Amino acid sequence: MQSGFIQFLVVMLAVLSSASLQAQTLANQAPQTTIPSQLKPPTEDIAQLEELVDEDAEEKPYHIPMILNDSVENHLEYFKTRGRDTFQRWLDRSARYIPVMKDIFKEKNLPEDLVYVAMIESGFNPYAVSWAKAVGPWQFMPATGKLYGLKIDWWIDERKDPIKSTMAAAEHLKDLHNLFGSWPLALASYNAGAGKVQRAVLRTRSDDFWDLRASRYIRKETKNYVPKYMAATILAKNPEAYGFSVTSIEPFNFDEVVVDQSTDLRLIARCANCTYEEVKELNPEIKRWVTPPQYARYVLRIPNGRKDIFLENYAAIPAEQKIKWERHLVQKGETLAVLARKYNTTPEALRDINGLKKDRVIPGKHILIPLDLNSKTQDLSYLTINQGSKLQDILYRVRRGETLGGIARNHNVTVSDIREWNKGLGRSVRAGQKIKLIVDSDQI
Repeated sequence: MQSGFIQFLVVMLAVLSSASLQAQTLANQAPQTTIPSQLKPPTEDIAQLEELVDEDAEEKPYHIPMILNDSVENHLEYFKTRGRDTFQRWLDRSARYIPVMKDIFKEKNLPEDLVYVAMIESGFNPYAVSWAKAVGPWQFMPATGKLYGLKIDWWIDERKDPIKSTMAAAEHLKDLHNLFGSWPLALASYNAGAGKVQRAVLRTRSDDFWDLRASRYIRKETKNYVPKYMAATILAKNPEAYGFSVTSIEPFNFDEVVVDQSTDLRLIARCANCTYEEVKELNPEIKRWVTPPQYARYVLRIPNGRKDIFLENYAAIPAEQKIKWERHLVQKGETLAVLARKYNTTPEALRDINGLKKDRVIPGKHILIPLDLNSKTQDLSYLTINQGSKLQDILYRVRRGETLGGIARNHNVTVSDIREWNKGLGRSVRAGQKIKLIVDSDQI
């Protein structure tokens, strides 16, 4: 008997691994189990959902069949009571992202209601990070995100991008549905992983999520995931019927521009006549203070209607003013790790920027280091648009033995100028100190 059952499991696993698996195939091969009465999809509950929707509406009230049972109703009750404030925040944030996300699911011929997976994953928060280090509105782990084409490195994390991550999530959900032939099982797999759900299907000998939920073969979190999704979908599609307010928020609209070299985001904001915060909010994938330097043409989002003024201003900025770099003279004993800590960056970033094949740097040689303008110690006043001007603000690191008089002579300025540009500067300077200078760009 035991060997026969093992053979049965092997056959079932092979069937499940096929991308063309259909739910009915497994149901016909496996013995049927009795579904507890509280988990059966009651027809009268489905009717209750229909009553909340205008009967004359052409669109289907739900693109994925909803079920009202005890577990779904418990989540509904939670969202309406103890979780009310949290769900209202989710609703408020969702208004900004749902239109563009729904368009993506439409283009891929997937149910629009899948957008509410992002609601229970992150509350539509692009910057959400889970205890397991899943990131973004769709809570992708690094391996899964990269599998579906999302770029993740020191400069960017496309898991945070509401459009790129939604396209990846749509493909992932489509693959899971092709595997299981059931949206409840696909959603459970999104939470737990396809392998765990496959094993649970084998052990329960059922392809019905509610059977899996009644078993001990999936975690409590996964058991609650599908009911939580259904409750959130029901509330989000009919918020006023459940006493929630609908906030009017501007949708996620923007203009796109191509940046042809790594550029400081604050300078981009100046060129677009907007704030740095607006640029960051439209481009949450950018982790640093500049557009990633490894792209010769980086597509950047700016506020809607600002494209023309941006292109005009950006074209007038000299190339050397689009990012703030420091040329560092490597000292004896310094390593990439030491320099990375000193300049708030990483050894990998320094290696990539300088084209180094190894982590070793040679004393007496210069390397380029991007200055982190988010640091409170950095001077942001150079981010001005002086069209036609050859003057450029720089941060100068004082070398050993240098004096204010010597620095002034070497840069064709006066000591009085240096004191004016650096309020509070003492009578002397020390090695390693950074001071602001305004110099002719041809001199640099």
